[in-house]
Amino acid sequence: MALAGRAALRWRARLPSACPAAAPLCRPAWLPAACGRPYSSRGKEKIDMSTYPVESIRNFSIIAHVDHGKSTLADRLLEITGTISKTDHNKQVLDKLQVERERGITVKAQSASLFYNHEGINYLLNLIDTPGHVDFSYEVSRSLSACQGVILVVDANEGIQAQTVANFYLAFEAQLSIIPVINKIDLKNADPERVEKQIEKLFDIPTDECIRISAKQGTNVEKVLQKVIEKIPPPQCNTADPLKALVFDSTFDHYRGVIANIALFGGEIAKGQKIVSAHTKKRYEVNEVGILTPNEQPTHKLYAGQVGYLIAGMKEVTEAQIGDTLFLYKQPVEPLPGFKSAKPMVFAGMYPVDQTEYNNLKSALERLTLNDSSVTVHRDSSLALGAGWRLGFLGLLHMEVFNQRLEQEYNMSVILTAPTVPYKAVLSSAKLIKEYGKDQITIINPAQFPDKLSVSEYLEPTVLGTIVTPHEYIGKIITLCQDRRAVQKDLLYIDEHRVMLKYLFPLNEIVVDFYDALKSLSSGYASFDYEDAGYQSADLIKMDILLNGNPVEELATIIHNDKAYAAGKLLCERLKETIPRQLFEIAIQAAIGKKIIARETLKPYRKNVVAKCYGGDITRRMKLLRRQAEGKKLMRKIGNVEVPRDAFIRVLKRETDK
Repeated sequence: MALAGRAALRWRARLPSACPAAAPLCRPAWLPAACGRPYSSRGKEKIDMSTYPVESIRNFSIIAHVDHGKSTLADRLLEITGTISKTDHNKQVLDKLQVERERGITVKAQSASLFYNHEGINYLLNLIDTPGHVDFSYEVSRSLSACQGVILVVDANEGIQAQTVANFYLAFEAQLSIIPVINKIDLKNADPERVEKQIEKLFDIPTDECIRISAKQGTNVEKVLQKVIEKIPPPQCNTADPLKALVFDSTFDHYRGVIANIALFGGEIAKGQKIVSAHTKKRYEVNEVGILTPNEQPTHKLYAGQVGYLIAGMKEVTEAQIGDTLFLYKQPVEPLPGFKSAKPMVFAGMYPVDQTEYNNLKSALERLTLNDSSVTVHRDSSLALGAGWRLGFLGLLHMEVFNQRLEQEYNMSVILTAPTVPYKAVLSSAKLIKEYGKDQITIINPAQFPDKLSVSEYLEPTVLGTIVTPHEYIGKIITLCQDRRAVQKDLLYIDEHRVMLKYLFPLNEIVVDFYDALKSLSSGYASFDYEDAGYQSADLIKMDILLNGNPVEELATIIHNDKAYAAGKLLCERLKETIPRQLFEIAIQAAIGKKIIARETLKPYRKNVVAKCYGGDITRRMKLLRRQAEGKKLMRKIGNVEVPRDAFIRVLKRETDK
């Protein structure tokens, strides 16, 4: 008892003098903020958002190609408006994920509210920083739904690149105001005049509308803010209308449940109100509303045209669907159109390293897919790897980033199989059409591949690829595209030094290593972007792997006929290196139907049966060797080849060096 009393006195002695010892909810100064979650929003002075009418609100995004300086420009805008203090450490302030800071890329679109006084009027500017890589274009299109305009950033050194073109058309189709900004004018090789001509030629934007800036040094950045206020229109909505809020992003917090990022298209929302989800029809009470500056800043209310966050006690990750509409209880509204669901381009199997981790991995996947809604998840199981999932991603970088986030944020180590693409088969067999209920089926797993006799044609996914490159590499790049079965659609000179090529690619040919090959051929100068172009007829086959004549279902693959021999040989060689030797010979074969197209032989362990023969007749030696050969033959007939689990993992796993 005495010990407990002394401990209490020591604890009270450490309390700040202004804080009464009796106050149990006051967080001590020495206690880290993370330990005191309940205090995080208490004590902050709440901002009155009613002072910002719809006319003084501007919602805009920053879009650009990878590494053209979007996040650096966002940092400068935050500094100029006083949202963050000006220090040398402000690098990628809005890139909060560890994977973003490590790779130097933006993966998640992040929003921040800025307060700016222009000509005596206070404006509320809601900025959304978007990713630049093609794999995350879904994040860009989602962000644009909450905006009325965009800042299109172009590197003064690199000029217009593939993703610049793709992002411009996303904004153009959404009928948003576009402000062209030429960044990095402080670089030695910067050529803003050339870039202005490129923008005028490709996008039909006059050169005098371009703003030349250096986001790193802060040159002319103030002009960008003024242009945002002048050129981007305020949102078209009214506070007097009933509440209509669009959920355009969401994250999961272990303490407070789901935090939904919302854009208000009508009405107002405040703590204590009862709201209903149009998707789940569930009712919630609002616990907290606020804006992101870029950290959470609670407010009394949010009004029409504003962008902020909402916490309403959603405990299940499935409750905050991105694209959902929220409205007040007993005041239903017409739901907003939401978002077109993302179309997965690459599929891969994901399995826990240890099957006892299955439930933990399931929980981690649910929480991460809430934050990244473009990933599709289907239950799957494998004889070799156990229970798992088949995940659909928007591209290879998306797959790698998702895997890295699982490891870093949820401490999960997983087995990720080699990526595949979804094929289709047009059925001709009446029996199969009746079984599936349709005449066209999608094939994700090679085990579902129907026989050629019951199919009128196979279809493979295609993409329309855009390559922007300096003209001196054009010959090598055309050869690379032809090797990948691509068909040229267009060739356009942007200026005297840069060329834009358009090719129709089979998705399977670009999914693994095309981007790396393109970068190495062009010394890193070429850029690549692609968009879905539907399906086309293809000569597809199913390639089986046989071990001593027995097919191994897990190693079957769907491949184009022209590439079958090379792929079969590679797989057989890899298996030869990974399967342990047995006491009998193992024939590793790649087969298409009954035809063997590649073979490797794994030699058996062999006892030296003639070691005891010192000289003597040769027939004695031959007899011993013949008897050994007969024993091996019998053993091969009755022996089963057990492929160990780690051999499967090494073969199925994506080869990083291939």
